[in-house]
Amino acid sequence: MGEVHRNFINGEWLDSSSGKTFKSRNPANGDVVGEVVMSTKDDVDRAVTAATAAAEKWRLVPAPRRGEMIYKVAEILARRKDELGRLVTREMGKVLPEGLGDVQEAIDMAYYMAGEGRRLSGETVPSELPNKDCKSVRVPVGVFGLVTPWNFPVAIPSWKMLPALICGNTVVIKPSSDTPICASEFVKAFEEAGIPKGVVNLVQGSGGEVGEALVTHPGVHGVSFTGSCRVGERLHALCGGLGKEFAAEMGGKNAIIVMDDADLDLAVEGALWGGFGTTGQRCTATSRLIVHEKIHDRFVEMFRDRASKLVVGDGLLAKTQMGPLINAAAKGKVLQYIEIGCEEGATLALGGKELDSGDRANGYFVEPTIFTGVTPQMRLAQEEVFGPVVSVIKVSGLEEAIRVVNGVKYGLSASIYTRDVNKSAVAERDIDTGIVYINAPTIGAEIQLPFGGTRGSGIGSREAGGRGGALDLYSKWKVIYRDFSGALQKAQIDKD
Repeated sequence: MGEVHRNFINGEWLDSSSGKTFKSRNPANGDVVGEVVMSTKDDVDRAVTAATAAAEKWRLVPAPRRGEMIYKVAEILARRKDELGRLVTREMGKVLPEGLGDVQEAIDMAYYMAGEGRRLSGETVPSELPNKDCKSVRVPVGVFGLVTPWNFPVAIPSWKMLPALICGNTVVIKPSSDTPICASEFVKAFEEAGIPKGVVNLVQGSGGEVGEALVTHPGVHGVSFTGSCRVGERLHALCGGLGKEFAAEMGGKNAIIVMDDADLDLAVEGALWGGFGTTGQRCTATSRLIVHEKIHDRFVEMFRDRASKLVVGDGLLAKTQMGPLINAAAKGKVLQYIEIGCEEGATLALGGKELDSGDRANGYFVEPTIFTGVTPQMRLAQEEVFGPVVSVIKVSGLEEAIRVVNGVKYGLSASIYTRDVNKSAVAERDIDTGIVYINAPTIGAEIQLPFGGTRGSGIGSREAGGRGGALDLYSKWKVIYRDFSGALQKAQIDKD
């Protein structure tokens, strides 16, 4: 038997108290990627205890020194990029260029957050009284529980761990049981960089047992979650009742508007990448195309032609352009939504079938699928499919297009293709999403700006960097007044 991937607690790789393990498999062919321990509540308690013990010393490490350690993490990830990128593709299924991009995003985040060690800026403002100064500073929250998904198994843990650490918090991460080995290898970079024992802890296992035990643990002061709306809303209620800091990045029903003056070749390229990149398994994936009636038929013909030529298969093969779905349940869900779309009266313009023969016999593959004749009220246009299914909705103009974009419960990402600067200005003003793109697809956010959505797409602080980003979740404000007058001064007291 090969290596068993263990929990990382207080600087040691440890077996689970259950003594049980599970296998992580490649979704393209069913091959075993590795064996992983199945944790229990006792393991979570041990990890939180370690994080609590480490928190007092870690918060007192000067932030620039914390940044230097995170810089080392970036260097280690950069050195191991090819190896980790291939692992991402093996365990998650996305094509190799995307697997490498997943790791690159973590590298970028590490460099960015290392720099925050010399910023973490607050305010210094004048006092209304003489010989007195006033300032605000960021201080750590404490111990954070981080629950991460499978679709970006290195990038999303980096979005959470790195800002948490630079702010002086300690962390316990519970990754998805679909991509546990990616998380294990990611944590090894922190170990190699010399992060002190107990500052970073990893517990593997199921979300139902391990994830909920972590989120509700009394020693955890804050929680960051990425996943489904159903789970995120439930965890929000739990954390609210326990008085914990909480943020969730959840689902999306993202749309590209294609206006009649758009560069159609560019718009088709954007729709292909947005709709079928990562096999549609991104919270920012383009699942709706809202197309002006004047160019609708021509655009659909171009889009269908290009999508029909996409090569579907093992993401490690150079020829592959779209990989598998993550598991059997995901495949079943996508096929169910295709059936729903047909029952609702939408026209299946391309695809719609599973690919289960030849080299794809042991994987979870579904054809790139396009529906036309979709109306905004259909379930296909309202609910998140999280797979390679794109719905085309015909509209008469910009006002109707924006109304359709906003007519769902989600508000993560949206895009417009147009050559008219005035139309793009109206769209960026009136579209109610956290991210808006002009002449680009709904995917491709950069780490130096906040990431997240409105309405059903997010709760609490945003992810990633910039003003209003992750630092607002992982730090709390302390205001300090220093009076060096040597006398009692009474602020807000009328002196007349």
